Amino acid sequence: MNGKKLIQMASIFGAIAVGIGAFGAHGLKDILAETGRLETFETAVKYHFYHSLALLIIGILFLFKPDWKQLKLAGILMMIGILIFSGSLYILSLTGITWLGVITPLGGVAFILGWAFLFLAATKNS
Repeated sequence: MNGKKLIQMASIFGAIAVGIGAFGAHGLKDILAETGRLETFETAVKYHFYHSLALLIIGILFLFKPDWKQLKLAGILMMIGILIFSGSLYILSLTGITWLGVITPLGGVAFILGWAFLFLAATKNS
């Protein structure tokens, strides 16, 4: 994975975040509010979008600093975090399958590790 691929993935993840967010706000708002899961859905969208932007920044950094090898792992961890954290919250919000809440923190750990590897990339190679 290189900077260009990371930027492409950020674009895909960002577009999906906007689409899901818009669908939730317009098509699912009443259903999610009725079930009490609107806040959970909104949290999923927020983290999805924030980390899509982080992935974009990581990709841009990697274009200019290809020797910062930890950036690749940081990007991969951000993508894993989006899939597990936001993905599990989306499914939980829409289906009510509560056991998915057990895996959500694993996505959070992936986010934290992604940020940690971004820090290490800048620290080791500055």
